[in-house]
Amino acid sequence: MGYLITLEGGEGSGKTSILKRLASALEQQGLSVVCTREPGGIEIAEQIRKVILDRDNVKMDARTEALLYAAARRQHLVEKVIPAIEAGKVVLCDRYIDSSLAYQGHARGLGIKEIYAVNKFAIDEYMPDLTLYFDVEPKIGLARIEKDAGREVNRLDVESLKFHEAVREGYQLLVGQYPDRIQVIDAGRDIETVFQHAFHTVTNFINPPRI
Repeated sequence: MGYLITLEGGEGSGKTSILKRLASALEQQGLSVVCTREPGGIEIAEQIRKVILDRDNVKMDARTEALLYAAARRQHLVEKVIPAIEAGKVVLCDRYIDSSLAYQGHARGLGIKEIYAVNKFAIDEYMPDLTLYFDVEPKIGLARIEKDAGREVNRLDVESLKFHEAVREGYQLLVGQYPDRIQVIDAGRDIETVFQHAFHTVTNFINPPRI
């Protein structure tokens, strides 16, 4: 069996850029790596992604948003993630269940327990083996987005600073709830330092050092 390793963080945390470097470094160690993202990763889920993140969909209800994420997650899981894990591959996924818990559960005020129940139905027993949470102050993350002309700017990017601060607070609650699974990466540092921290965290998890 392989591993499901998820990368989480607020907008502009740099996790997507780190994921690409991380995949390359792990492949150089002889591991078979699958890179994917949520919402998306496969055709049906990418179609749902367009609906969720369309900046014109300002009327979207919070529960509708949560259910769409869960639907995209289910299809992505059964079509791409589970087959890769069963084939012994390392799946690096840009966002997964913790995003729903932080964004819709906490920041949208729907309740972390309530959103977990919805997603438990969607993912069954497939929780991440390891989660890297890239922590950065929302002001810094949003400033990075403004400077990155090539980055997709979606409906969540244009939410208020208060919303993004609530997202960060939600992630911090999850770190306290799942301290063994979620490892915090200080994403406010330079990208090389962030990458090295992420890389060593993943490799030490896959191949624990002998004592």
